[in-house]
Amino acid sequence: MATPEQFPGLVVVKIGSSTLTDELGRVDEGFIANLCEQVAILRGEGRHVVIVTSGAAAAGRERLGIVGRPRDIPTLQACAAAGQAALTEAYAKELARLDLTCGQVLLTRRDVVDREGYLNARNTFDRLLELGAVPVVNENDTVSVSEFAFGDNDMLGAIVSALLGASLYVVLSDVAGLYTSNPSEDDDAELIMEVHTIDDAIASVAGGSASSVGTGGMASKVRAARAMLAAGIPMIVCHGRKRGVLVDAVHGMRVGTRFANSSGPVRGNGRKLWIGIAEIPRGSVVVDDGARDALLVDGASLLPVGIHCVSGDFDAGDVVSIEDMEGHEIGRGVSRFSADDLMRVRGLKLDVVERFFPEKAGQPAVHRDELLVF
Repeated sequence: MATPEQFPGLVVVKIGSSTLTDELGRVDEGFIANLCEQVAILRGEGRHVVIVTSGAAAAGRERLGIVGRPRDIPTLQACAAAGQAALTEAYAKELARLDLTCGQVLLTRRDVVDREGYLNARNTFDRLLELGAVPVVNENDTVSVSEFAFGDNDMLGAIVSALLGASLYVVLSDVAGLYTSNPSEDDDAELIMEVHTIDDAIASVAGGSASSVGTGGMASKVRAARAMLAAGIPMIVCHGRKRGVLVDAVHGMRVGTRFANSSGPVRGNGRKLWIGIAEIPRGSVVVDDGARDALLVDGASLLPVGIHCVSGDFDAGDVVSIEDMEGHEIGRGVSRFSADDLMRVRGLKLDVVERFFPEKAGQPAVHRDELLVF
C-alpha cells in the first residue's frame, strides 16, 4: 500500500454529477477550469492530487443528443463511453493550460476485489504520481455490471483514498455537508461540523439523493465516511461550488462536515483495508453482544461461540459482513469456514469445534489480522 511518506500531502477529491453539471444537465467547463486551478495551487505547494469525477453519463447524453436519463443499460453504457471521452478532454485541456498532465484511470470493482488487480491498480497510480501526472478517475461504466459496480463514486473515492494512503479525502457536493435534518424541509436544520463516529444518530440524518443526475446522496457519503474512519483518513463533505473550497479544505479551514477520528490517524494495514473497503461480502454473520464487545473494545478475533446466525452462501476464504444483534454492520473479515460449516459450529467453543473439524483446531471464525472493524 502507498504510504503518506511516499506521496506527502496526497489529496483525493471527488466531484458529484450534480456539482459538475449546470442547470441544464450539461458538463460545466467553467467549473472544471476553476477546479483545475485549485489543483494547480495545491501542486504548487508540493501536494499530489487525485481527481475522482462523476458526470460521464451526463456528458455522454449531451454529446449524443439524448434528452433525459436513459433507463436501459446499453444506452447508459453508450452515454458513459461517449462521456468519458468528453470528460477526459475537458480535464486534460484545463490541466494542460496550467502545465499539468492528465492521466485517465477507469476502474470497476472487479479491478480491486482481486488482490493482484488491487496491487496493479495501485502501481499504476503510484507511477502516474511519480511522473507528476494528475490521475482523473471514474468508474468504467461501459463494462461494469451490478455485481462489480461501486454503486456510487463516493465509495470509489474512498477506495482510491485507502489504496493510496491519502492524507485527506474531499467530497465536493451540491450541499454544504451533513445536517441535523433535511435543510430543504426544515428551516431549523443545522450543519454538523465534526463527526468522529458513525452511530445511529448520524446514520438516521443521512437522507437520499436530492439530485436527478447523481447516484449518491448523503447516505452514500456517510457509508464512505465510515470506511475512511476505519482507514484513519479524514474526509470532508462540502459545497463544491463555493469558490476556492478545495484549497480551503486542504488548508484546514472550516468548510462543510469533517469526518475524522478524535484520536487521530489509526491507519490499518493494506490487507485489512482491502478486505473491509474494496472486497464484496459474500454473506454475513450476526454476533451476540459479548462477541461484539470483544471485537469493538478488545480487538479480538471472532470465535464460533459468539456467532448467533449465518446467512449467504460463502466458502472459506470469502469476505463476510459482521453484524450485531440490532443489524448494524460492525466490520468485515475473511471467514475461515464455509457458510455450511459455520452454521454447524456457531455457538460452540473451540474445543468442541475441534471434534467436528480437527484440521481447524484452535482457529477462529475470523482472525483479527483479517478483520476490519468499522
